[in-house]
Amino acid sequence: MTGVLGTTGPVGDQPVVVVGGGVIGLCTAYYLAAAGLPVEIVERRGLGSGASRGNAGWVCLSHSTPVPAPGVVRYALRSLGRPDSPLYLRPLPDPAFVRWLWRFWRSSTPAAFRRGYAAIAELNHSTFDLFDGLREAGVDTTLTRPGMVHAFLSPAEARHHLAVQREMADGRYPMPDDVTTGPGARLLDDALSSGVRAAYLVEGEGVVDPEAFALALGEALSARGVKVHENAEATGFRTSGGRVTALRTSQAEIPCGAVVIAAGMRSPHLLRSLGQRLPLQAGKGYSFSVDLDPAPRHTLYFGERRAVASPIGATTRIGGTMELSGNNNRLDWRRIVAVALASRQYLGRWFDDPDDLVSLIRDPWVGGRPFLPDGLPVIDRVPGHDNAFAATGHGMLGVTLGPVTGHKLAEYIRTGQRPEALAPFRFDRLLP
Repeated sequence: MTGVLGTTGPVGDQPVVVVGGGVIGLCTAYYLAAAGLPVEIVERRGLGSGASRGNAGWVCLSHSTPVPAPGVVRYALRSLGRPDSPLYLRPLPDPAFVRWLWRFWRSSTPAAFRRGYAAIAELNHSTFDLFDGLREAGVDTTLTRPGMVHAFLSPAEARHHLAVQREMADGRYPMPDDVTTGPGARLLDDALSSGVRAAYLVEGEGVVDPEAFALALGEALSARGVKVHENAEATGFRTSGGRVTALRTSQAEIPCGAVVIAAGMRSPHLLRSLGQRLPLQAGKGYSFSVDLDPAPRHTLYFGERRAVASPIGATTRIGGTMELSGNNNRLDWRRIVAVALASRQYLGRWFDDPDDLVSLIRDPWVGGRPFLPDGLPVIDRVPGHDNAFAATGHGMLGVTLGPVTGHKLAEYIRTGQRPEALAPFRFDRLLP
């Protein structure tokens, strides 16, 4: 059929309806609208209120890796019964969860990790250029590029980590030649404590205020005439002849020329109504904000404890943990305490007693980041439906990969031709 802009594609005169008002959905809607397509957004709460709200806000190349990696399953098994572990696995009596863990383990081989890393690195190639383009178009991305300091308590661990990162980077982005050790390590950022014995700086890595970025995208979309349906629950679809003709919501039925499912952990429910199963699990992450003196100037990665700190606005956001405990958003205060205690090893005694945390921290947050068992997102047409697309499973990379996912997927929807960079993120790789 003849689509918008005179291209051959799946879109007719009806709007493309994007389900999900997080960074992924908003970026996809933005690039579709920028190409001249009519677009509507459906979000069950408010824009940027889900996993986009409380994350660390990193826009980075050096940490854009699949979570399944050599040794990670062994590390997870050691976390059983330890809610203070950076990676916490709580087994569930659920066959789907067991199957997910089995596929996760099979994706943790060195070869699978390298393939996944290369796929993400290729997709990430234009990330910062796209952020620059959004800023030039008037979107307040809030992006700054202070660089990322990787801090370690052990010089040996720092050198091992840097060697792995240099090998995986393979010249795609600059990495330092060596680590700084001894007292000089903490000089890379004034917020680091004397307990940090080794560190290195990856220059140019960025950070945004993720909630502010999402709201800025929403404002840009409204200025383009995009209709946003907030507090509207997507419940299913009307289909005909292998095409989605309308999205059903708690408020109304919305006719559509195409639909994009970018609803995070809600995506599997919607995809099931299209006859497809998506093995998505929530990797729960925790964060909170705190006033530090001195505050970090860079984004910080605390190597041994796998926790992070980001300068966001006038505060420092500290986050961490990967909790596999089912698809829920229950906040376990023990995990907040664990992240705070982990950060204290690198930032010094910014609190004395865990009981002090209630008065010191703001905005304690938990979010279910959507993970597929191979650690890669799905960015593809939904099998069996010419005009339905999925963009979910980005895990911890939603902010980093938001613009490039939206840009590439908008091209796919507009032209009907899958961009080469999206080939590793096909839906059919997940089918039994």
